Amino acid sequence: MRIGYIRVSTQEQNTVRQEALMESLGVDEVYIDRMSGKNAGRPELRRMLEYVRRGDTVIVESISRFARNTRDLLELVESLTAKGVEFVSQKESIDTTTPTGKFMLTVFGAVAELEREYILQRQREGIEIAKQQGKYTGRQPVVHPDFDKVTAQWKRGELTAVQAMKRLGMSKATFYRHVKAVHKPA
Repeated sequence: MRIGYIRVSTQEQNTVRQEALMESLGVDEVYIDRMSGKNAGRPELRRMLEYVRRGDTVIVESISRFARNTRDLLELVESLTAKGVEFVSQKESIDTTTPTGKFMLTVFGAVAELEREYILQRQREGIEIAKQQGKYTGRQPVVHPDFDKVTAQWKRGELTAVQAMKRLGMSKATFYRHVKAVHKPA
């Protein structure tokens, strides 16, 4: 079987271009993740890795859609190889059934990782410049008008922490961070 893997970084990004490519290549099954590539624990990637079997070919639009660092890329391809599954990246014209393809996979994986690091470095530099110019103040803190009232009820045992978080519309981390900040000793 020909298995397609598609990834975009956010829920809002469009997969149509990659899906059209997979259709034109005649893939039999497509797995789509909508999350960052830096996380190798992507649910559809895991499902695909469990699904593939000897003789299958996994096809991606580009290496950067499959993995964001060389180590993850090589580990993923190694797990495919151990199952007898081929890996093809269309953009880079990589086919791991050949020694040259395996070598090129390593080279392009390193280049993709370097590109990601450059992007992050430019982003950090841009944020720092914007901060110096007073144009970037970061994310505004979440302030709920009933925070004191709800946390008082929680402390008195009238509400569970989960109920308090739900009323305030806060995640667990945000809730406890606010509780700690509001009630820290002077």
